[in-house]
Amino acid sequence: MNAFGLLLIGLILLCTTTTSSLQCNHLPLQQRKVIDNSLRLLDKMGKKFPQQCLREKMSFRFPEQVLKPRQKETIKMAIEEIFQHIFYIFSKNLTLAAWDGTALEQFQNGLYQQIEQLEACVIKKKTHYFRSKEVNRLKLKKYFQKIDCFLKDKQHNLCSWEISRAEMRRCLQLIDKVIRRL
Repeated sequence: MNAFGLLLIGLILLCTTTTSSLQCNHLPLQQRKVIDNSLRLLDKMGKKFPQQCLREKMSFRFPEQVLKPRQKETIKMAIEEIFQHIFYIFSKNLTLAAWDGTALEQFQNGLYQQIEQLEACVIKKKTHYFRSKEVNRLKLKKYFQKIDCFLKDKQHNLCSWEISRAEMRRCLQLIDKVIRRL
């Protein structure tokens, strides 16, 4: 390969690295937009919270301490994990949810794109996942398992989905507050 070809490859690699770095630098702004859009889509997916579901209300208690570490990278990893769990929950047994399919699909696509973006930005940092971060990961897993078990126990009925949708709204609002402080 000639010198010009090598120079061209070097410039392409430099541009790719710079573009990727810029995307990661603007991640909080991107996340705020995704969360705003996700909240809007959650509202659009379903109608007003059904009155008959009020007596089935459940408290899942989001582990807010997982979003309070001092390091931004740790927060990004927690947010990525939260998005993955939300994506997982909203990707199965939705037949009884009676939601707007287009809004649901857009919600899932937005989460997936954000997961991909976060993975690209924090992939190098994941190798330094210390014990306290692992504890946070387990707390998140337990929180989302409660929601998943609740849905299974209620056989994924309309009320269980509406309660889960309201819980995901609260979860996204907490993330939004954290991102605004970054």
